[in-house]
Amino acid sequence: MKLGIVGTGYVGLVTGVCLANIGNHVTCLDVNPEKIATMRQGKSPIYEPGLQELMTANIKAGRLNFTMDKNEAYRDADVIFICVGTPNDDHGNPDLRYVFGAADDVAAVLKELGPKQKRKIVVVKSTVPVGTTLAVRDHIRAKVGPEIPFTIGNNPEFLKQGAAVSDFLKPDRVVCGVEDEQAGEVFKDLYDPFVRNGHPVFTMDILSSEMVKYAANSFLATKISYINEIAMLCEAYGADINRVREGMCSDKRIGYDFLHPGLGFGGSCFPKDTLACVSMGEKAGHPALLIKAASDVNKNQRTHFFGKIKKHFESHGGLKGKTIGFWGLAFKPKTDDVREAPALDLIRMCLEAGASVRGYDPVGAANAKREVGEALTICAELYETVQGADAVVISTDWDEFKAPDFDRLGSIMRHKAIFDGRNLFRRQHVGEMGFHYYSVGRQAVHPA
Repeated sequence: MKLGIVGTGYVGLVTGVCLANIGNHVTCLDVNPEKIATMRQGKSPIYEPGLQELMTANIKAGRLNFTMDKNEAYRDADVIFICVGTPNDDHGNPDLRYVFGAADDVAAVLKELGPKQKRKIVVVKSTVPVGTTLAVRDHIRAKVGPEIPFTIGNNPEFLKQGAAVSDFLKPDRVVCGVEDEQAGEVFKDLYDPFVRNGHPVFTMDILSSEMVKYAANSFLATKISYINEIAMLCEAYGADINRVREGMCSDKRIGYDFLHPGLGFGGSCFPKDTLACVSMGEKAGHPALLIKAASDVNKNQRTHFFGKIKKHFESHGGLKGKTIGFWGLAFKPKTDDVREAPALDLIRMCLEAGASVRGYDPVGAANAKREVGEALTICAELYETVQGADAVVISTDWDEFKAPDFDRLGSIMRHKAIFDGRNLFRRQHVGEMGFHYYSVGRQAVHPA
């Protein structure tokens, strides 16, 4: 098939590259000339394992093209995927201007091609509130008139950053919202190469398809907030969240997935999608109380963790003038995405309290620097980050943080304090090495 992809962020770029990789001819559209130039050279503008290699191979094979020309992207496409951003406003409502801007551009090309063109499928792949895809259909129809052939579809993505390529190539399921059976068959043809492992392609009505994405992400976000709330109770009563988790999650009805205590969820999906569900509930007159609670618990988790840092230094003259090193700046490992990253919230809290802050991340440092500014000193490796520091905060569980040289760490730090937001270490061992050690859902340990 010939495919057009609007937007080359995480969703659009991964979608375009992976669909090209099975033999489709894909044209990706973006409005940023520097980004287009970079991608034409086979260089990915985002860090995602395996993505750049597939980009290079498919550009070389002539199946993947990048353009700023809307006519080039839409004219010959059988299916057009809208994959633009939908950031939340201050009230949690997704900003749909880019979605409808793309719809305007598609409508202009459809109208120019006229009524004799082959029917195209315009697919909203961006995460949008329920009802948006049909609104996009009506928006395009109003501009092109009744005689222009096209149909609308919705195709939510379920890509985990850091594993997005693998998730696309080997999906658990594919969800497609369609208006008619013919469009459903096109989706099945398109995705059949990815589900030969027996996993399903679901075709359903468009409104249900839109809701699937929000329902799935809000449930996973709720699981994360739930285990973090249990962790806070463990701290209050002296229980150990690791032991509690083992006893709880071994129940086959519960399982272990997404029940890891930590600093809460971040990134571009869970925070945005939970707030969007809350907003949809308010508009419908059916408040999403459980989802709102999950969002509130997530915000509080960072404040609660910072409270441990602040309280520790109360007996050491406060945080003013102290140096805090951060291991991990991205919201999770294997990505350079710092959107809603717990580290950035904690860094800002430390800076407001008068501390100096250094940070290290294998791939997310540049993005963190852009977000925080000059107040954040970026270091080239993890031990440089804590040279002469008063504490280290572990905010992302990159593999290279999991077995540090504690002797070296203790010899170069001014004050031996570790605030582990990912529960990477055994409490007793860290205490025996002479550190003050704070984690999540477990009691703190201190040097003898």
